Amino acid sequence: MDDTTNLKVSHYQNSMNDENNCNEPCPIARSLSFAGDAWSLLILRDAHAGLTRFDQFRKSLGIAPTMLTRRLATLTEEGLLEKRRYSEHPPREEYLLTAAGRDFLPVLFMIGAWGRQYRGGGKLVQFFDAETGTEIKAVAVDEVTGAKIGTRPIRMVAPDVS
Repeated sequence: MDDTTNLKVSHYQNSMNDENNCNEPCPIARSLSFAGDAWSLLILRDAHAGLTRFDQFRKSLGIAPTMLTRRLATLTEEGLLEKRRYSEHPPREEYLLTAAGRDFLPVLFMIGAWGRQYRGGGKLVQFFDAETGTEIKAVAVDEVTGAKIGTRPIRMVAPDVS
């Protein structure tokens, strides 16, 4: 660990071996239990880019239909996407971002910013503000202190388990 990270994680260390982390007190573990795989993150990326239909996701991602069906079902069950019927004959549904799904965009941008810095190389997609035309440079900032996250030590405090 570097000097900007002071994590107290003793009782979390073996919890990721559990099949279901939905009751885990760590919000990172809870989130990763359903959105922690690459396919789910890429589906959310594509949903933010305007894709809504099964075939659009499948073509964009090159994902097997059974895998896509499972990931879409999970993202729907967890409230990041919602299904809406757009055709009765034949019956067809599309997947739309919910408020929770829209609120996930900054997470994707932070993953992208990290990737640009540490996994970059070659030509990379750029993201621009549609209104101003300026490139988006994502940074996580603590709302209370205004400090960039990662520049100051942090401490994790587990909830009392009485």
